[in-house]
Amino acid sequence: MKCALVVPAWSPDEIFSSRTAGSQINYWQPLGTLYVASSLMSAGHDVRFINGAFHTHSEIMQELSAFGPDAVGLYSTAFGWDKARATAKAIKEKLPKVFIFAGGPYPVAAGASALEEEGASSIDAVITGEAERVGVEMMERRKCGCLSRDILGVAYRGSAGDIIDNGPAPLIEDLDALPFPARELLGDPNRYVPPPATYRRKPVAVLITSRGCNRRCLYCFQIDRSRSLGIRYRSVENVLEELELLKEQGYREIKFIDDTLAADYDRAMQIAREMKRRKLGFTWFASACVNQVDEPLLRAFKDAGCWAILFGAESGVQKNLNAIRKGITLKQTREAVRAAKAAGLTVQTPFMFGIPGETYEEGLQTIEFAIELDPDIANFHAITPFPGTDLYDNVDEYGRLEGGLSEFTYQGAAFVPYTMTRAQIQELRQLAFKRFYSRPSYMFRRFFKLRTLHDVKVALQGVRSLLGVIFGKEIKGKAS
Repeated sequence: MKCALVVPAWSPDEIFSSRTAGSQINYWQPLGTLYVASSLMSAGHDVRFINGAFHTHSEIMQELSAFGPDAVGLYSTAFGWDKARATAKAIKEKLPKVFIFAGGPYPVAAGASALEEEGASSIDAVITGEAERVGVEMMERRKCGCLSRDILGVAYRGSAGDIIDNGPAPLIEDLDALPFPARELLGDPNRYVPPPATYRRKPVAVLITSRGCNRRCLYCFQIDRSRSLGIRYRSVENVLEELELLKEQGYREIKFIDDTLAADYDRAMQIAREMKRRKLGFTWFASACVNQVDEPLLRAFKDAGCWAILFGAESGVQKNLNAIRKGITLKQTREAVRAAKAAGLTVQTPFMFGIPGETYEEGLQTIEFAIELDPDIANFHAITPFPGTDLYDNVDEYGRLEGGLSEFTYQGAAFVPYTMTRAQIQELRQLAFKRFYSRPSYMFRRFFKLRTLHDVKVALQGVRSLLGVIFGKEIKGKAS
């Protein structure tokens, strides 16, 4: 069967303010969609991928008409759900016989109820689990012209117009059995880059070595809501095999997107040592929890080509870390940042405002903590109640939602705790960026670290964003 996988058209100004977009805009490789694509291709299906980050809605429709798919899969986050519904409607009007299904974070979290929403009538099914196996099985059944109740992980419209929810599908435990993502469908890989200050060289490949998390952070969505399987790891050899392939394909940098690459300390050390032993030559960026790293591990990362590490610091107030169930202490954050700096790594620490129970004064303490840590990069977000998280499911206990799904970005302050106003959250974000990045000591240090043309371009983008924050009335995007 012919299957088109589509990210609906979107533009950066729908998410980021024009004042700060230069240091925020990013175009990620859509790894989940590429895994689904490779699984469908391995099953013998003809697959096309169309990315709305680089195509207008009109161009997407033209490509679909030319391809003539039997099925179209739409990727959607919470923020993008309105676009997914509108795109489905347009496709059904132009190609009335095509089977349209939706996947991604929002359909997985919303489940069958997504099909009941206004404007979703053109969507025939949603995938509610990991789509690699569910998608293949669904396409096989579509050859016969219909779905059936025994396909777990799918909710769909029955022949009588009723909505049938087949319940959850078992999670994929043997991740090594999955084919590598179909990056050959991306086109020019140089178009896909993380935010400017979070990579060194192009092209950048996004890679994940594990799935899931055994932590229960209030704001984090995991498909394994019960955390029954914890973290599912790919074997080290399987990871290295993909890295070897990426080297052959011409990639020069890797961005590991595991929730924490260091969850299994010995495994992380083994990956780093193997990358060095095999002389793969990548520069790379990873994330880790502050209570799972030490200086020897971080030095091993550095020796293997790692240049930057992200630690989710989140707050400078222990009470608020406890409120979001982060499972770390301020002391552990201080120690991890110190160890990373000693290892010679660039350090990035995101923080969030609007935590349940947080006051404006505590937000100011978080700003002071960020300045104390003095990382190379600090981001200041609004906590976001993504569907499927405990924060979203129990929002009345913690505060209130403001605005619709279009507000569900880190810029939007879609959630407001009872102890703060939305205006205060945005004010804290603006003040945090201003105070952190306008320090003379920070600016001088960053200036003397400039080594390449890329460094200079990133610095200029950062200066432009900072001026936008200082002189602008707000730092949120149009959706905020």
